[in-house]
Amino acid sequence: MAEHTMTSTRPATRRAQALSRMRPGGGPDDRQRWQQRKASLTREAILEAAVDSLVDTGYAGLSTNDVARRASVSRGAMHHHFASRADLVEGLIEHVFYHRMRQFLDEFLARLKQAPPGEDPYRMAMELHWRSVQSREYGAFLRLAVAARSDDALAAIFTPAARLYDEIWLGEMHHAFPQWREAPELMRIANDVTQAVHAGVLINGAIWGDERSAAVLERAAMLVEDLAQLAQG
Repeated sequence: MAEHTMTSTRPATRRAQALSRMRPGGGPDDRQRWQQRKASLTREAILEAAVDSLVDTGYAGLSTNDVARRASVSRGAMHHHFASRADLVEGLIEHVFYHRMRQFLDEFLARLKQAPPGEDPYRMAMELHWRSVQSREYGAFLRLAVAARSDDALAAIFTPAARLYDEIWLGEMHHAFPQWREAPELMRIANDVTQAVHAGVLINGAIWGDERSAAVLERAAMLVEDLAQLAQG
């Protein structure tokens, strides 16, 4: 199997570009340039509290009052940053997608630097993705995705953001694994299989048990490796 390589674009630059598409003008690299750092940090605290609220109570239980309490901010401060529940939901969706992308890219780039010669890049990526779906942010994502199926107003915000995330994600995978570039359709299948299987195991793992879940994860990894070999001709 061919070893993974990166193109001439510096990884840190690629990371910054991808994150800036998820949150234009924001992100950890430019926080020092924000004119009102305190206000920005307050907004971030509110959104972190919103993630906790969403994970704990579900979309139906998400409220500005509960989030303000969890973030230890006044109602006035809450209203300043998010004047309505709809505003909060929009900011929360951006926050969840941004942090999922940031977490994966940070871990992926770190592993690339430390990877010994011959390490299977596909299993590495799948391992990191499996770790990412066990995060708070992914828990929030699942609750939003499910709620959007029956809430047209939420779907109008969530679906375009999810499609943008998918576009950026596929672009990053296309860049990180040049072996797939002659067969982008196979890369999409490998990506979609990975996401579907990991979500399924996460949801059903408690029912299936560790052994059954591990078997499904292993079979998915083998399928991705088969697709990679097929892509390389």
